Amino acid sequence: MSPEVHALPDEAGPAGRFAGALGLPLRLIRPHAFPDGESRPVVMATAGSAAILYRSLARPDGRLMPLLLAADALRRAGAARVDLVAPYLPYMRQDRVFAPGEPLSQAVIGRVLSGAFDRILTLEAHLHRTPDLAGVFPGRVARNAGGGEVLAEALAHLRPRVSLVAGPDSESAAWAGAVARRLGAGVLVAGKRRLGDRDVTVQYPDDPRLDGAHIALVDDICSSGGTLAAAARALKAAGAARITAAVVHGLHDARTVRALKAAGIDRLIVTDSVAGPGRRLPVAGALARAWREMDAA
Repeated sequence: MSPEVHALPDEAGPAGRFAGALGLPLRLIRPHAFPDGESRPVVMATAGSAAILYRSLARPDGRLMPLLLAADALRRAGAARVDLVAPYLPYMRQDRVFAPGEPLSQAVIGRVLSGAFDRILTLEAHLHRTPDLAGVFPGRVARNAGGGEVLAEALAHLRPRVSLVAGPDSESAAWAGAVARRLGAGVLVAGKRRLGDRDVTVQYPDDPRLDGAHIALVDDICSSGGTLAAAARALKAAGAARITAAVVHGLHDARTVRALKAAGIDRLIVTDSVAGPGRRLPVAGALARAWREMDAA
């Protein structure tokens, strides 16, 4: 039998678009919370087919336990295989112990999800010192789909044309360059110094291409917006005429959107990998292509 996509009702929209892109049915999981806060998700019987559980894991602590229970319920309901499609994958940044007493969060989430799922698909995981997802999910098939193609497609339709793609720090260099190549634009990467969770300084090298340009400021994650705001101020100071910020995972709120506009960002483009304010670009097509590739491998 064909796989089925399963999702909780709060993600019926993006999960339905993903299921539609694959030509698969969407089955909604029925949530239930006991008075003491414990969860008991109820799934539909799967008749021995593979189950794809769609769940974005932004703000993960309240989502992880229902997710694990739903995976268990799917197996007990007859699923021969349970895959996870998580458009946003959390706990990737803490990929080493930076100071005594800290956890190795990436290893913990890797063990937990590997124990519940046979295969894991995500979008633009926030990997730094980890080469790929195979190191996060040993013994499991895992794929990290790129989010740059979704952003580049949206940026390609903007007028005036984007002439330069700017990354806010060295970590953004590789995929800012990939977006620039898709657009046929130049690329410029800033130097960043982080002073705290919400306090950063950003500096771009002197570049005559900035003068009067329409800049696409790209990043994988926006949460507090501090990095993007600092980058926008630096670009405006260097002569940029217009700035469009394009972000894969928008973890921000409406207040952050207002702060970004005040910093000089004219337009914010973000995908629907995470729910939030503003119109969001569907990632269903990119995830469906990656799932087919993973399924064929």
